[in-house]
This record gives sequence, structure tokens and C-alpha cells, in this order.
Amino acid sequence: MSVVIVGSVAFDSIETPDRQVEKALGGSAVYASLAASYQSPVRLVGVVGEDFTQEYIDILDRKNIDIGGLEIVNGDKTFFWKGRYGTDPNERETLVTDLNVFENFKPVLPEGWERSKWVFLANIDPELQMDLLDQCENDPFVGCDTMNFWIEGKPKVLAGVLERVNLLFINDSEVRQLSGETDLISAAREILKMGPEIVIVKKGEHGAFLLTKDSLFITPAYPLDNLLDPTGAGDSFAGGFFGSLAAAGDVKMKNLRRAMIYGTVLASFTCESFSVENIRNLTLDIIKERFNRMVDLVRVDKEKI
Repeated sequence: MSVVIVGSVAFDSIETPDRQVEKALGGSAVYASLAASYQSPVRLVGVVGEDFTQEYIDILDRKNIDIGGLEIVNGDKTFFWKGRYGTDPNERETLVTDLNVFENFKPVLPEGWERSKWVFLANIDPELQMDLLDQCENDPFVGCDTMNFWIEGKPKVLAGVLERVNLLFINDSEVRQLSGETDLISAAREILKMGPEIVIVKKGEHGAFLLTKDSLFITPAYPLDNLLDPTGAGDSFAGGFFGSLAAAGDVKMKNLRRAMIYGTVLASFTCESFSVENIRNLTLDIIKERFNRMVDLVRVDKEKI
């Protein structure tokens, strides 16, 4: 089944202690769409400027990502972000944010997309997430992502979004900020009271956990020898998760667990290169090999103690 993914399409300039890249393809919708495309068809909703040339469209086309919802605005530029990472990849400094076309973006679902069964609202203004939700029909399974900027700046709108989604992706610092709790499990339980049936807390190099009213599942991060650039890892995790879940066709716990591992694997590939260099050039066989290795890392035979 197709996954509708709504979010930013951007150019990123990234500095790390070892390398610098300029105006590389990025954005939450791009990372999520590429990650999801290996398991499910993807319908991308976003906006770009006239500087988004055919070479970038081809990257999406080659993964059979439907860009019928990608608006191209002539006379303006694509959203641009510049950031710097220190020796600790968890520490990121934003140097430049130019919204450009994204400043006036209003997501619109093309005809027929409003009946999609799977929808992921990537990290964008919760007002835009709400606009998109208003266009959906037939009660789809909806996941969303958010960040500290929206938690602090638009808490009432975000609260309205949370009342209407099934799943929330959020990182460890954000879940504490949103819930007011310091313990992560307690914080996630507070989020469940706000509306979502499922909360996934991302903990960077320490993995992630999934919480429902009755279940808890924890996965470590995939161990990497050479982490180059963590930009887009969380978006790739969410996209991989949604692609796996849509391919399974339901939200049974066994499929949620599998999607957690699959999302973790896609995030790991993203971190091994700058921009989308790695994640756009994978094959399903390469992904399956790492997926199986990840399963082996966490598998334990049950024995009586």
C-alpha cells in the first residue's frame, strides 16, 4: 500500500570535523520517502523552488516516488538549512535557515490521495500537519514527527494534532519537554494520554523504544564503525518504519517490532554518508543483509533460569 509523506524538501550544507558539503539534497520528506520506498510505494507532498532541477527530481523518480504532490514555485528558492556538527554527532548547531518557498507552503493532496491508508506527517509546522489531516478521508493510520521548536512555539496546535494521530515519533529530550516528565517511559506514557496509541522515542546512538498502552519494545542502534553525518537519520528511521508497516498492511505488534528494526537499519545507512548519498543507492538485498544481522544482534534463545 502507498504511504503519503508530507514534509520539507531542502538543500542542506553540512559541516563536520572531517568534511563539508554544500547544498546537498535533504529535507524530512526526502529522507523519509527514500527510506520508505524500498518496502512500499510513496506519494510525496512538499514544495520546492525553481532551483530544484531535474537531477534532483530524477533521484526521486528512480525510487518510484510519486511526486504528484510536489509543488514547484517559479521565481523562488528551495528551503535551505546549514548546520555544523562537533566531535559529538549528537551536538548540532544550526547556522542558517532560509525558509524560502516553505514560508508560504500549504500542503494539498492530489485527487485520490486523500483516501490513502497510510500517512506520515514529517517534522513541519503543526498547523500544516493539521491542514493535511483535514484533507484525509477513510480514517487512515497517521504518524507524525515534531521537534522542540513546535513544542515550545505552538503547543496548542500541536496538542490538536496529537489528538488526531495514531503514532508520534519524538526524541528523548523532546518527550521530556512535551510531557514534563524526566523518566523516558513515564514521559512516553504521558504522551499516550494526549491522543496517540503508539509513541516511539528516538534516543540516537542508544536506539529507540516503542510504547503502547499494553506493550513495550526496545531496539538498540545498529553499531557503526564510521558515522559520517547523522542528518536525516530520524527521518529515515520514520520512513523505513512506515514503509515496513504499510507493506505488512496492519499494526499488529509483530509488525510494529519488525518495523522498528527496519527503521533502525535504514537510519544506520543514512549515517554512513553525507546527504542522501547512501540511502538512495541501496538495494533490497543489501538492506535485508543488515536487517538479518541486526536481528541476530538482539536475538536470545529462551531458556529456563
